[in-house]
This record gives sequence, C-alpha cells and structure tokens, in this order.
Amino acid sequence: MPTGELHYTTPPKAAATTNNSAVVGASDEGWLWSQIKAEARRDAESEPALASYLYSTILSHSSLERSLSFHLGNKLCSSTLLSTLLYDLFLNAFATDPSLSSAAVADLRAARERDPACISYSHCLLNYKGFLACQAHRVAHLLWRQARQPLALALHSRVADVFAVDIHPAARIGKGVLFDHATGVVVGETAVIGNNVSILHHVTLGGTGKVGGDRHPKIGDGVLIGAGATILGNIKIGEGAKIGAGSVVLIDVPPRTTAVGNPARLVGGKEKPSQLEDVPGESMDHTSFISEWSDYII
Repeated sequence: MPTGELHYTTPPKAAATTNNSAVVGASDEGWLWSQIKAEARRDAESEPALASYLYSTILSHSSLERSLSFHLGNKLCSSTLLSTLLYDLFLNAFATDPSLSSAAVADLRAARERDPACISYSHCLLNYKGFLACQAHRVAHLLWRQARQPLALALHSRVADVFAVDIHPAARIGKGVLFDHATGVVVGETAVIGNNVSILHHVTLGGTGKVGGDRHPKIGDGVLIGAGATILGNIKIGEGAKIGAGSVVLIDVPPRTTAVGNPARLVGGKEKPSQLEDVPGESMDHTSFISEWSDYII
C-alpha cells in the first residue's frame, strides 16, 4: 500500500466469538492508532512544513498513549513545570488506569463522527483543545482520586490557562464526550457528565452559590448542551435530553425532553413535554424543537 494511504474507513468488527471487552477495546485502539499514523504520513507528504511536527508528535511514537502524553506535555508545560515531567506523569497515568486509553479512543471517535469540521482523527488529536483538555482532566481526576490534590490542581490550572477550559479535577466525566470548540467551558467540583454527551462552548455546569457539598449538575448519557447554556445546582439532566443554546436551567430536566429559554422551560409544556426520538448527544441536532416552540418569533 502506498505510504500515507489510509488503511480503513471504519474499524474492523470484533469476532463473533469474542466476549472479552478488553480485547475488543484493544482492537479498536489498535485500529485507531494505525489510522492516525496513516493520516499523519499523508499530511507530512502533502505539507512538508509539517513533517517534523508530525514526526515528533505522532510518527515517532509506538502508541496512542505515548503520542498523547508527549503532545499534552508540550502543550501544558511552563518554565517551572517541565514537559519531560508532564510526559512521565501522563504516561504513568495511562499505565496505571487502562480506562484512560479507552476513554481517549471513545472521545476521538465522538469528535470525528459528530463534528463535520473534524477532518481526521489526527486533526482532533493534535488540534482539538476540547479533546486535549478532557484527556488532561482525566489524568488530573486520577491524581485527585489518589489523594494527590496539589498536583491535580496544578494540572487543572495549566489546562485552564492553555485551553480556556476549567474542569475541576474532582468532576467525573464519562466516555465518548465531545467538548465542541470548548472555549469558556466551566465544570464544577461535584458535577457528573455521562457517556456520549456533547457540550458546546461557554457552557457552565456550576453551583448556585448558596450551598456546599454536592452542589453541581448531573448530566445523563446522550445529552446535548448548546452553546452558552448555564446549568446550576445539584440538578439532574435526564438521559437523552437537549438543552438549547443560551438556556438557564435551575431545575431537573426529564429524560428525552428539550429545555430552552431563560429561565428554561420544556418544549411541549411541563405536563406533557415533547419526547425526543434520537439521542441528541450523538445526532448534534440543535434546532429540531423550533417548529414546536410556539413563542419563537423573529
């Protein structure tokens, strides 16, 4: 096969007799890493100015974990927090907790499949600050759980400085999460984000300022949160719900419903809200509610 030609367009299917999820996950990661390297070789050939950069960030590494650790280390380093120290920190985290690798794979696939602006997996790996901030957060969260709070908070601070994404190290985030654009995202300490969630820029998952303890939102699987939405307090956004751009949400949102406005209200009414058929966190359909929202006026 010619150098730079892509090997696959979709991942190979697991064998029907395979029941070991770890084996399936390793197979998916192996396919994805091969795809990323093929994309990098293609781009290095078409843009020689990027050849050295692509070699140092992707092509010289033997695995996705090593490439991601190197890239994050260089992105987040400072004059007093060295890239070599961060590289070792990230690589050790991947070795300690294999779920970090499977989460990175799921997040890469989420960006590639949901965002029409994402031209390749390597493009996401190198350039999507939402993806990079999320992977750095996962390492900070591991450090937090290991009672290494000062280091977790230092990493959190660097992520906020470099990527303009502020996710507290204690916040819990599932897999297949897309932070689209990501600028200005704030996620509080006790927030929980489920699997296959999509969140756009300038979204706040914050507290009300009145209480301590468990005080931040819980976001169910498959939720879509539009740009500029603000969700405050220890409330639940049900599985497969949609939060419209610019909405302010202060109470629970039922599963498979759409909340829009400031203050937010349910499309179809509180007593019998309209039910979503798709999974908005995966479909990325932000405006399907418009035809049902009778008060929408230009």
